[in-house]
Amino acid sequence: MKQIKPSAIDGTVDAPASKSMMQRAVIAAALAEGESVLTNPSFCDDAKATMRVVQSLGAEVQQDKDVKIKGRGKPRESTLDCGESGTCMRMITPVAALYDMEFTITGKGTLMSRPVDMMEGPLQILGANCKSSNGLPPLKVKGPLRGGRTKVDGSASSQHVSGLLMALPLCGKDSIIDVVNLKSRPYVEMTLKVLEDFGVKVSHGGMQHFDIQGNQGYRPMAYGIEGDWSAGAFLLVAGAVCGQATVKGLRKTSLQADKAIVEALEKAGADVKPSMDSVTVKKTDMDGFEFDATDCPDLFPPLAVLACGCKGKSTIHGAERLKHKESDRAAALASELGKMGADIRIDGNQMKIGGKKLIGGKVDSHNDHRIAMACSVAALGSEKGVEIGNEECVSKSYPGFFQDLESIMVEK
Repeated sequence: MKQIKPSAIDGTVDAPASKSMMQRAVIAAALAEGESVLTNPSFCDDAKATMRVVQSLGAEVQQDKDVKIKGRGKPRESTLDCGESGTCMRMITPVAALYDMEFTITGKGTLMSRPVDMMEGPLQILGANCKSSNGLPPLKVKGPLRGGRTKVDGSASSQHVSGLLMALPLCGKDSIIDVVNLKSRPYVEMTLKVLEDFGVKVSHGGMQHFDIQGNQGYRPMAYGIEGDWSAGAFLLVAGAVCGQATVKGLRKTSLQADKAIVEALEKAGADVKPSMDSVTVKKTDMDGFEFDATDCPDLFPPLAVLACGCKGKSTIHGAERLKHKESDRAAALASELGKMGADIRIDGNQMKIGGKKLIGGKVDSHNDHRIAMACSVAALGSEKGVEIGNEECVSKSYPGFFQDLESIMVEK
């Protein structure tokens, strides 16, 4: 049980390394002939899971201050354990399909109830055998993936699109992916950037049609992992609601979807000063706002806390994207922030929040890292603070969250 007391915020924090970029870079390095060095790496649970999986697929991984990965070895194990990382599972499945052997791709916790059936059809069309367990993990997959043309539905997740984009350049045939209903487009743009950095070319038309030349190769390289806007968003909202905060290491030129937190803070009326590699936010009188988080669903938790600190009503669109996260995240936010006194309800695809002073109390994270972080930030401006159960789940994406938050807390 973690206790967070009401506090003002004043200070500077370095953003942790981007979980999303780390996972993509680990897979790219594992597909390269030779050794790559990842600097400023993330050692969150999801990143560790991805490193374990590429080791099972034959890569050599050395973890120190930096991470060294020597790619293209022979698979060592037939079971690939993705922990609780949906990104790892959906991206590694097409990569595992490159090999002429059967793999069982599994995980633990809530990952085992998250849908993966969208991967079966496209992989089978492209030459691999792939079967889920009634639409859920574990998956059985056997290659070799040949390439060709397939159609993919991107409405539930873009992660399997990214996985195909990473695997298909290594196939013997050229490939074409037609994508319909693509959500979280920025995450596919991040994948394309990593591919380009590692020497792989993919052309596309409006993120709906991808042309992928076969027989390409990844080049090993030194690759720096940028700061994580998803994690930084919680600290920026803490500054907006309870004082001031500067988060360093957030690139203005980043392709990360959650960079949109700056736009949301500005809509609410916060005092926001972004620079090329940091953002400073100061508390002001903020008003209710309207924001579409369809392409950046991980911003819902910090945005919900931000809305509680505004005058009037706020509406956040895209709530249907939250059903199959680590928890049913929209329901979890309504439940746990509601226990603290928030006026929050789900109306179809919208989350509607009335700004008010929160009381505090006892909440549970639902074993969801972003719910734990949201309740922690909400506690800062509450009357009594909060006790959070299952708070250790923050290690999934941001192991140092509580230390960083406490470093900028100032007792009232």
